Amino acid sequence: MLHVKHLVKQYPNTEHLSVDDLSFSFEAGKIVGLLGPNGAGKTTTISILCGLIKDFNGEVTLLGCNVKTKLQDLLHKISIVPQQIALYPTLSCKENLMYYGRLYNIPSKSLKIMISDYLEQFGLHDHADKQIKNYSGGMKRRANIIASLLNKPELLILDEPTAGVDVQSRSMILQFLKDFNAKGNSVIYTSHLLDEAESICDEVLIIDHGKKVIQGTPQELIAAHQTDNLETLFLKLTGNTVRD
Repeated sequence: MLHVKHLVKQYPNTEHLSVDDLSFSFEAGKIVGLLGPNGAGKTTTISILCGLIKDFNGEVTLLGCNVKTKLQDLLHKISIVPQQIALYPTLSCKENLMYYGRLYNIPSKSLKIMISDYLEQFGLHDHADKQIKNYSGGMKRRANIIASLLNKPELLILDEPTAGVDVQSRSMILQFLKDFNAKGNSVIYTSHLLDEAESICDEVLIIDHGKKVIQGTPQELIAAHQTDNLETLFLKLTGNTVRD
């Protein structure tokens, strides 16, 4: 699914590297977690994977495509769910989804059926005509995910998809990710909720200061370091100092 080799990124007018000689790989068909403290380089790495940041050193191959030279070949295979809500607040949920679907040139009849099915699946059918600005945090997160699914991606990349949501929305989102993965699709996901990552990820990569710290299955890493859970291991490896 993903092969990263000697990835380096430094933003202009900054002293430190945001990503510092980072190398790792993930197999297809898995839910994998990209974990790290604030400022570890997670969002920068995801932005490079999606082609949002093009100025970097190193090699990144995603679904067999070099992201520098074959980005156009990737665009119909991947989707990203950003940490910020990427929806127009004064449009209804259905209007937002119709707009995004038309950007993919999906035929109107097929698009309406797809949107109706997803709204039902994510518990938003009765709120389809409500403006996004009047949605709760959990409803916005769920609508944000639906917008990313309209191109039927093989790989879904999510940046903090359950941040600030209620327990029910969180449960629905995590169950969706499991179901999406069970159909043979791949998921790359970041979160600060380590119990969540431990429960759904087949494999995790922890990075800090732009460098790889450790990689493996949550169970293997916990056992190897003789800790009780992934959160304890995370703190052991990255420290207890608060990151702003």
